[in-house]
Amino acid sequence: MSRKNYFYITTTTPYVNADPHIGFALEIVTADVISRYQRMLGKEVRFNTGTDEHGLKIYRQAQEEGLEPKEFVDKNSIKFRKLKDLLNLSFTNFIRTTNPAHKRAAQEFWRRCDANGDIYKATYKIKYCVGCELEKTDSELEGGRCPLHPNKPLEVFDEENYFFRFSRYQERLLKLYRDNPDFVKPEGKYKEIVALVKGGLKDFSISRLKSKLPWGVPVPGDKDQVMFVWFDALINYISTLGWPEDEKNFKAFWPGVQIAGKDNLRQQSAMWQAMLFSAGLPNSKQILINGFISVAGQKMSKSLGNVIAPKDLVGRFGVDGSRYLLMGLGPVHTDMDVTWEKLNNSYTADLANGLGNVVARVAKLAEQSDFTFAQDDPTVLRPAVEKQLQQYRFDLALFEIWQRIREVDKKIEEAKPWELSGTKLRVTLTELVAHLRQIGFELTPFMPETAEKILEQFRGPKIKAGKPLFPRVS
Repeated sequence: MSRKNYFYITTTTPYVNADPHIGFALEIVTADVISRYQRMLGKEVRFNTGTDEHGLKIYRQAQEEGLEPKEFVDKNSIKFRKLKDLLNLSFTNFIRTTNPAHKRAAQEFWRRCDANGDIYKATYKIKYCVGCELEKTDSELEGGRCPLHPNKPLEVFDEENYFFRFSRYQERLLKLYRDNPDFVKPEGKYKEIVALVKGGLKDFSISRLKSKLPWGVPVPGDKDQVMFVWFDALINYISTLGWPEDEKNFKAFWPGVQIAGKDNLRQQSAMWQAMLFSAGLPNSKQILINGFISVAGQKMSKSLGNVIAPKDLVGRFGVDGSRYLLMGLGPVHTDMDVTWEKLNNSYTADLANGLGNVVARVAKLAEQSDFTFAQDDPTVLRPAVEKQLQQYRFDLALFEIWQRIREVDKKIEEAKPWELSGTKLRVTLTELVAHLRQIGFELTPFMPETAEKILEQFRGPKIKAGKPLFPRVS
């Protein structure tokens, strides 16, 4: 099988110190929609997600809860794995950075970068945001605090650690961007990372003293240091493919597409790419950057009590209802704001009164007729829908599908099939059924259970009315 028939996509790996929230649900459902679409194209797909389980904030929270770090991450990793059933996800790989195979891969990656002369030891003093797991310069701060984690005081580190020669890769990164203008999507984030790299790169710390952070992957050849975040967590994108032990599988699927939030732009599209250069491995295929979701104009936080969890969505709107609402929020690369009222209104208008009502009307009309329907399942997306899927504009792909739903509803009102008989009724119902089957097919990446229900219900030869696809919510 040629390389073009393989497809790999990965989300970021969230820290296990907090429960899944709607922001990560958006990221992982986006990856799932892409995966299902690629499978529709006949690709063999690997879809990776998982959990990042090392680092200072993990270690500290485990201490706060009176648990050993391994006990803490084992307990919390399960919450993310359960998203597979909760959101009907099709991921094939679930990586945990505490897996022995991942640790071996991280150490081998370190050795290769070290052999290339890109790792050195130095004493340094920095201001550090534990929330971001990143060093912060004064120009990045607002009121002396990280703007992304204003409630977390910055910490000052003054110790001897290992560093990665990030500064060595400025020109190679800029060439990567020039040669691949779609490397980072959307365009605004591409321009942002180009500007950041043009402004100069500073070497970054990649280890911590084991005496201060005993929870991490040991640095090869140095019993006093453990790897710090980036030379551990980022390696999961290739360790999950079996690198370096399973070269065949790795070469089949890598490079892949990566999805990340906008707070991960620097890490994914610059730091990780420089590390791949250093290790002598191919760069990622593409980096897709998502925006943030706020609730009623405010950032989600436990203290405000406004965090929306995936289980809350599903409990109210069902699995496919939740998937639709997430993908219909707007362009995934922009910031989005939600309220329960907005979600309720969209569910009622688009699903209960929209798709669900149209399906019920056509099914009832078909059941009341004496006709049989013999149609093959659709196999081709309409060009307008496919174009938007290829461009990752899932909101516009859904818009095209809902345009067709509205056209079917309008056709019912204009044709008045309940007043027709004989050939005219057969022709009208056959057309309506064909439209719904096409709609069902096109919903496959977005709402797989609903898509299959529609295709099955209108497969014929006899069509029967069924239960409402989307019960009303109060």
